[in-house]
Amino acid sequence: MHILNLIRWKNLLMIATMQLLIKYALFEPFLETTNLTITLNGFGFGLLVFSTLCIAAAGNIINDIYDIETDAVNRPSKVIVGSKITEKTAFILFIVFNIIGVLIGFYLSNLVGRSGFFAIFVIISALLYVYASYLKPTLLLGNIIISTMVALSILIVGVFELIPVITTQNQATQLTFFKILLDYALFAFLMNLAREIIKDLEDVDGDHKAGMNTLPIVIGRSRASKAAFMVTLVPLFGSVYYVATYLFKYELFIGYFLIFIIAPLIYIAIRTFSAKSKKEYRHISTMLKLVMLFGMLSLVLYPMVLK
Repeated sequence: MHILNLIRWKNLLMIATMQLLIKYALFEPFLETTNLTITLNGFGFGLLVFSTLCIAAAGNIINDIYDIETDAVNRPSKVIVGSKITEKTAFILFIVFNIIGVLIGFYLSNLVGRSGFFAIFVIISALLYVYASYLKPTLLLGNIIISTMVALSILIVGVFELIPVITTQNQATQLTFFKILLDYALFAFLMNLAREIIKDLEDVDGDHKAGMNTLPIVIGRSRASKAAFMVTLVPLFGSVYYVATYLFKYELFIGYFLIFIIAPLIYIAIRTFSAKSKKEYRHISTMLKLVMLFGMLSLVLYPMVLK
């Protein structure tokens, strides 16, 4: 159980859910009714998901290894490395997960006939290590990098499923579905960026003790809260624009987005603007994660409405 907590199994489950929804709710239902073509069979897609989860798990482990000092202040009851699992064991697990993830990525890249795609896995693995060891204390840069990794976990499905089989006949359809993924990836990026700032507000005491230069430490908690508020407005207005522009004909989409995305984002924005306590920041962080999940679950509606 300690290893499951170390690799953040709940976060990994969310990544797997997102990727499965993309394949089986967004892609598969439209194979017969459109020119959409995909590359991977069930086994190949399972390897892609497993590779992604391995590299993400490795990133979570190395992050915990470098966060021992800050976690001892911010969340002492949840410290795993050095308490439940030795630092040496954690580092071995980090290496093992990375090797498995990257090797599977190498196999998949050759399987789809695009050996250059292997670089994606290497770059993501390296960036997660550099983030944890060097960039996390850097003002906003660490937040942006980890949010980009979340977006890439969505886009990588499109890269492996759509790009290798693009032809002149299906190019328009492939690009249409890839653009949908881009919109969802941007949504995930913005939601995670807001959540990263909120987490920095929640963890400001431990981060300050560790000498980090997070946004709340550099500009103060009040201004950082206002910055997080501004970031939450972007996916809020973006969701309104997306529904009004692309989905205004479909009542089911409108109702879903109003109830599960737009209304909660309004609530989050209001709470973020006035939040001051650690408890409030933790609540906002949880809400942001839930809205991100509901955003991805909206993919289930596409075959119900658009077929």
